[in-house]
Amino acid sequence: MVITHHGGQCFKVTFGELTLVFDPISKGSALPAVRFGADIALVSRNHPDMNGVEEVAYGDKKPFAVTGPGEYERQGVVVQGFLSSSNYPTSPQKATKGERSESEYINTIYSVQLEDMTLVHLGALADTELSHEARESIDDIDVLFVPVGGDGTLSPAKAHELAVSLEPKIIVPMHWNAKSLDAFLKAAGNGSEKVDKLTLKKKDLAGRDGSIIVITP
Repeated sequence: MVITHHGGQCFKVTFGELTLVFDPISKGSALPAVRFGADIALVSRNHPDMNGVEEVAYGDKKPFAVTGPGEYERQGVVVQGFLSSSNYPTSPQKATKGERSESEYINTIYSVQLEDMTLVHLGALADTELSHEARESIDDIDVLFVPVGGDGTLSPAKAHELAVSLEPKIIVPMHWNAKSLDAFLKAAGNGSEKVDKLTLKKKDLAGRDGSIIVITP
């Protein structure tokens, strides 16, 4: 499995011939849009920074899009989506076009099982209190993607608090700028690694206990 970061909350996960993407960035975003093919696209929040499913329909790949809570299975990948809330963005000027509705603040946490590993992507999560269903179902996390940048998502301190409580083997911060990333790493206080891509096999997780790996875009 190879994980690369494409800005914001967007991560591409490739394993064999299959490509999965979390929160692809759309052309309507202030962030640079992505442009690659994916088989599965998971969207945590209906916002241009995270809902660019069309941008990952490329070449011969037309993604199976998951845009909300529920249970899904596609090409051997098992996905569970859990309802949560987001306050992103905090500024009306950065909101999606038109009036903001309640549905625009729905956030989906995704748990993905593939290659005998469990990846959990918290999306644009704003609250450390997860639903009972999520807490019961999310267990033995290998890689946790956690937003650390504030602006309607978790603050660096709250992100660290939640990440530690979920006891993942690897923590990958996302939705960060230099200041918020530094604050998150300071709160963690136990060192980190920086890589341009994360290559993982199940055996690589042995001995990991909350290791922080920053994947640079």
